[in-house]
Amino acid sequence: MKITGELLKGVFLKRLNRFVAEVEVNNEKHLAHVADPGRMTELLVPKTEILLRKITLNEKRKTNWDMLGVYTPTGLVSVDSRLPNDLITEALKDSRLKEFSEYELVRREYTYGSSRFDFFLKSNEKQCLLEVKSCTLVKNGHAFFPDAPTIRGRRHILELIKAKKEGYRACVIFVIQRGDASAFSPNDEIDPDFADTLRLAVSEGVEIFAYRCEVTETSVKLKEQINIIL
Repeated sequence: MKITGELLKGVFLKRLNRFVAEVEVNNEKHLAHVADPGRMTELLVPKTEILLRKITLNEKRKTNWDMLGVYTPTGLVSVDSRLPNDLITEALKDSRLKEFSEYELVRREYTYGSSRFDFFLKSNEKQCLLEVKSCTLVKNGHAFFPDAPTIRGRRHILELIKAKKEGYRACVIFVIQRGDASAFSPNDEIDPDFADTLRLAVSEGVEIFAYRCEVTETSVKLKEQINIIL
């Protein structure tokens, strides 16, 4: 998936709230939209170099930059939590995910129970609910999710367990938005409840997958699956 628009390197200064950061571009301070509500404390360190996209201000925007990525010693990390859904949509339509190649994409943002899932897939009488999670936290080549406690994420997993019992195929894809991860695990340290629920889900037949990405200044590509350690 190509990254378009007017791109420029800047410097992260501080996070004002979950969705707004103060950044520096050409020695001037600006506000940038952060499209990832996660903590990202290991990435958003003051004076860290970042990738930004210039946005034209209008009545709906208070920031004139989007923060797209953070530079690390092991490569660029995408920090747009909306992007994984677009990557999976593209991969499903192009039949690049062999685990789901038999299905037709019926709908995005599908409501089941009290949750809204990212994808509803169907193949004849077979139905599949698919949830996608964005992951940016990597330690020594090992990816972890979440990077902050997630009640909503745990609720999604519980609903998938229920769906599986009702005859749906139920799946979760963790998209690691960087290229330096070789394994994935739930983050017991940050959210043991989510981690335990994910392990329960797997024991109940919910399927989980983890893919890493290749991230450059001009594109983000969904790459190979990585090992999952529960």
